[in-house]
Amino acid sequence: MYAVRTWLIGALFMLSLFTFPADSSAKTTPDTLELDVLVNLYDKVRFNHAKHIMLVKDCADCHHHTAGTLAQNPNCVRCHKNSGATASVACRSCHLAQPFSAAALREKSRTAYHNDIPGLKGAYHQACSGCHQKMGGPTGCEECHKRNKKGDDFFSSGAFAPPKAHGEKKHGGH
Repeated sequence: MYAVRTWLIGALFMLSLFTFPADSSAKTTPDTLELDVLVNLYDKVRFNHAKHIMLVKDCADCHHHTAGTLAQNPNCVRCHKNSGATASVACRSCHLAQPFSAAALREKSRTAYHNDIPGLKGAYHQACSGCHQKMGGPTGCEECHKRNKKGDDFFSSGAFAPPKAHGEKKHGGH
């Protein structure tokens, strides 16, 4: 009887391995994301999520407490010491694309909490820049962000750069 029960438990376990993937979130995890916060001045950034998953291995390194790990920041722990995973791990679910818009500022003035959360652009740069420096990833602005025509116009560069005076050298004569 013991052998049959052991065999049955083992068979159910093996069946569960094929029925339920080890990481059920893998079904919804996109391989590539398009980051379009700066699309008014730059082309969309094609973020190779699959490559970053292979390099980092721990989702919480980028998604902090949203991946199910508990909050670590002492200011957050005061209220969120037992908070679990959030419904969405997308950066824009917590970080606003326009943190200084009138609507966002009105909302912030109603509460003393969450005023220090960086906007979406700041969150991306805080999360990406340090890791890219440490891991040898791209760190120059236009290595990730190719400026578009509107951006060239805004920054007076490319086709919109002012004409140089005769004999003028780049960078103020240097």
